[in-house]
Amino acid sequence: MGYFGEDPHRTMRLSRKTLFAIVLSLVGAITFARLGFWQLSRLAERRAYNAHLEERLAAPPVVVTSLSADSGTGHYRRVSARGVFDFSAQVALAGRSRQGSPGVHLLTPLRLAGDTVVMVNRGWVYSPDARTIDLARWREHEGDTITVIGYAETWTGREATPLPPARRTVRTLDSTAVALSVGSPVLTYFVVQTSDSAVSATTPVRLGEPSLDEGSHRSYAIQWFSFTFIALIGGSLLVRQGVVDGSGS
Repeated sequence: MGYFGEDPHRTMRLSRKTLFAIVLSLVGAITFARLGFWQLSRLAERRAYNAHLEERLAAPPVVVTSLSADSGTGHYRRVSARGVFDFSAQVALAGRSRQGSPGVHLLTPLRLAGDTVVMVNRGWVYSPDARTIDLARWREHEGDTITVIGYAETWTGREATPLPPARRTVRTLDSTAVALSVGSPVLTYFVVQTSDSAVSATTPVRLGEPSLDEGSHRSYAIQWFSFTFIALIGGSLLVRQGVVDGSGS
């Protein structure tokens, strides 16, 4: 005889509703766990990619025209470019903030030997409306042949509507729109200038090297594993509740 006269060998039966809820909890726990491990694998890939980019940024600069047209092989490579700035064809990239202040990035054509043009992101300039600046003010090394040191960036955007040829402000890093504004084709890459020059009223704030973070993969993994734990606890409580209910029937 068991407690309160119950047969200790009695088989406890769970209701179909309880069984369905338990199975659903287990399926949810397995799914959440897989998503958590997937986020961890994404984190490992991101770390490996960042390490690869850090190697590129630490390597000696190469001439920008030597880079392959494949953006995957040249992105973030340290590069140099020697030529003359064409300040008459500068372009402002709108909507760029710095430390909470509105502004633009200043893209200036650097004319290399052989009529090749590479755009140089010379840095950030304050703009109250994050769109308009006096382009004629921002001139340095005018008429001089200089060597610009920085890293290669890829064109990533596309303007929603065609731009008129004289347009001097763009909203995205669209090589077609910039080339139309400049009046001549530009290289597949543009250069983010990191080399210092004499600080003056005509020198934009240099952007420096990119920050390579790990993204949100770690926090997402923790979130999915938390859901896994909650689903398992919920399933355990359902089993216990079903056993208790069954023992009283």
